[in-house]
Amino acid sequence: MPEPFPAGLLCTRKTLTSQLHSLGVKPGDILLVHSSLSSLGWVNGGAEAVTGTLIVPTQSPDNSDPAHWQHPPVPEEWKAAIRETMLPYNTRTTRTIGMGVIAATVRTRPGAVRSMHPQTSFAAVGLKAEELMDGHALDCALGERSPLKKLQEANARVLLFGVGFGKCTAFHLAEYRLPGAVVKEISFAIMGEEGRVWMTVNDVAVSDEGFEELGADFEREGSVKRGKIGGADAKLFGLADAVEFSLRWLMLKRT
Repeated sequence: MPEPFPAGLLCTRKTLTSQLHSLGVKPGDILLVHSSLSSLGWVNGGAEAVTGTLIVPTQSPDNSDPAHWQHPPVPEEWKAAIRETMLPYNTRTTRTIGMGVIAATVRTRPGAVRSMHPQTSFAAVGLKAEELMDGHALDCALGERSPLKKLQEANARVLLFGVGFGKCTAFHLAEYRLPGAVVKEISFAIMGEEGRVWMTVNDVAVSDEGFEELGADFEREGSVKRGKIGGADAKLFGLADAVEFSLRWLMLKRT
């Protein structure tokens, strides 16, 4: 027998659009979206019904040095072979990991533009996609030469639904601005002018430790609009406001 439809809300493009407008999303807004499709309920059309003019994280953390993999760790005798054979980053074909169905759908949508960082890329659709994704430096995963800085300058807003503040990449931009930020080596495979290259660069070490607490304090300040999108709890706030608050918060909480 066929399986029954799941219990919960029925979501359509029309109902989702109406709820976004009620939350405060306006035509022309630039939105950085962190999301869980399954949290909405049953969406007629799946992820294609949700996407619009937006930016999503499309990270690929497996393009990295296997010496640092811990879940699970890699056998020592495999590490050299993995480094030598790892596929180079490709904006069209490199998969996203842990970013959700909506992010994966945006990445593969016709006209989508993806930034060039092999581990912490973003993808965008909309009028300013090219401009916002351009110039993502290899030694600046989530800092001043990443799309996050451009989104801050463009007065973008962040939309979370079905996920918590622990997924908010905007907070990482503040980490780059902390006095004495720790720098570490990161490695990845890319395509150079003469073919595949295994590259190592120095970049700021980031961590989402404490981000849920940070987000809760930010929300209590009154800068976050709350509502529902489908069956999911949703939060909408200014990216620049989030970066400014998180910098103050991290300077007090982290040494």
